[in-house]
Amino acid sequence: MSESLLACPPRAFLGVERSVLGRPWRGRLDAAGEACALAIAQIHGTGDLLSRILAGRGVTPDTAQDYLDPTLRNLLPDPFSLKGMQAAACRIAEAVECRERIAIFGDYDVDGAAPSALLYDYLRSCGTPCVIYIPDRIFEGYGPNTEAIQTLARDGAKLLITVDCGTASHVPLSEAARLGLDPIVLDHHQAPEILPKAIVVNPNRQDDLSGLGQLCAAGVVFMTLVAVQRCLRDRGFFSPARPPPDLLAGLDLVALATIADVAPLTGLNRAFVAKGLALMHARERPGLKILLDIAGLVGPPTPYHLGFLIGPRINAGGRIGDAALGAKLLTLADPLEARQIAEDLDRLNRERQELERATLNAAEAEVLAGPSLENSAAIVVAGEGWHPGIAGLIASRLKEKFRRPAFAIAFDMNAIGTGSGRSISGVDLGRVVRAAVDAGILAKGGGHAMAAGITLARERLGDFRGFLEANLAAPVAAARSGETLLIDAALTAAGANPALLAGIARGGPYGTSNPEPVFALPAHRLVDVVDVGNGHVRLRAEAGDGSKIDGIAFRAAAEPLGQALHAARGTTVHLAGTLAADRFGGRDRMQLRLLDFAPAS
Repeated sequence: MSESLLACPPRAFLGVERSVLGRPWRGRLDAAGEACALAIAQIHGTGDLLSRILAGRGVTPDTAQDYLDPTLRNLLPDPFSLKGMQAAACRIAEAVECRERIAIFGDYDVDGAAPSALLYDYLRSCGTPCVIYIPDRIFEGYGPNTEAIQTLARDGAKLLITVDCGTASHVPLSEAARLGLDPIVLDHHQAPEILPKAIVVNPNRQDDLSGLGQLCAAGVVFMTLVAVQRCLRDRGFFSPARPPPDLLAGLDLVALATIADVAPLTGLNRAFVAKGLALMHARERPGLKILLDIAGLVGPPTPYHLGFLIGPRINAGGRIGDAALGAKLLTLADPLEARQIAEDLDRLNRERQELERATLNAAEAEVLAGPSLENSAAIVVAGEGWHPGIAGLIASRLKEKFRRPAFAIAFDMNAIGTGSGRSISGVDLGRVVRAAVDAGILAKGGGHAMAAGITLARERLGDFRGFLEANLAAPVAAARSGETLLIDAALTAAGANPALLAGIARGGPYGTSNPEPVFALPAHRLVDVVDVGNGHVRLRAEAGDGSKIDGIAFRAAAEPLGQALHAARGTTVHLAGTLAADRFGGRDRMQLRLLDFAPAS
């Protein structure tokens, strides 16, 4: 095959140069990718479709076998490759041996609650007295604070472990050390050059060479427990009468946090999630079992269920209720107590949804009333009295709708704003936020590439907007210029069946950096379109051979996609989306989760 042919860009898929959402469709594979898919199929016997999916995600014939069976045995690195791990593991092992009281200070989101519960379970299994402390989002804010640390010290804690926070908490951790409360930080957020006076284990600290920066906090905690277990074994702590805890039993929590924190599903993370989902399917953790029941899930859990059904419920306590509920639920062995907390979280989640809808309407109105979005690199909305617990959700919705980074900021009566930002692929938000802190524009700020949290004074809001425009214009323009919908393959309604779904599942679990396969359904007639639920649009499409498929466009009723669907009812269109099993109400059928469509002309 000639070099010119291999370099040829892919043509418009089904001839779609501009969909109803204004995007061109392209085949995910270029000529080189097609050749790679063919080689995978011939060497590994994976079939044409799965081979194309693998090749489209960077898998080669040499790596295909390991990719199809991601195992911790092959992918788990030496935990001591993380900077600071030797000191952290030895200090925790010492505390376990001496039965020192350990305080776990976690963040109030899923990637704080789940690893806090993971660490708590391990320490309790070793007979170590410990307590989880989750700060109140409104009254205490993000990360460790001096008052809470003083309380933990008075209660007898000798070791403080911060989880998913602490990397930039200089003053509170200095206070912990002054009180004799040895501080250890287990975090993954982008780190400043100067770290606090603590043992900091964070793969994103600037002097860490482990290459594990993709881990969420739960992944860092799991790696730490592997190291602690090794230290305890070397010290002769375990015996036939006191066997070591089963580390693998906590992978359901690692999987949950990895998905909820939108960490890349590649390498080690993908192995964590694959094993964690299998463990979760057994439903042996009472809190998760009851949440799955409440969410109506009857089949095997998937990343979608964790990200959109389970994660939001655990987060609800930290957003608008008791921040400690999520972590407590995940540690409970009593199913009756777990049910009570799970039901409380479900109720709080419904309240959160109502609050989110009202705030989102105000935020969107502010965006549309402001300057033209055409030349804006980022969206920044702010409101007096907005609930800071839903700022991240508002930012996420705005990012999805307007396809650029977005911040939502809630100002209190003292004109201090607490906000969250969400980014688009290819734009590193955490880096820009840290730069705004260094420039004195933000009082506090941190995060990672796709999400960040900030604190600023009202009078600096304009400066922050200007800083974002100056620093994000180029990367946002580059990211948006490459916006296309990548299609893995075409099929008809008849071809969307359980056997196909089972086949492509071998390439999963799918998520960030390992995207779900996107299928195009050519020339299907929209026979039914109706609004359902909380702003969703349900559709039914019919192929030329008479076969039909149901579909759903989430949160699309008031959006251009939903409006275009209603206008196209009865016409023949090309549909594009992902496939899932719809088991709601005892049914078992295929469902197309619609991403886009285009007229079939």
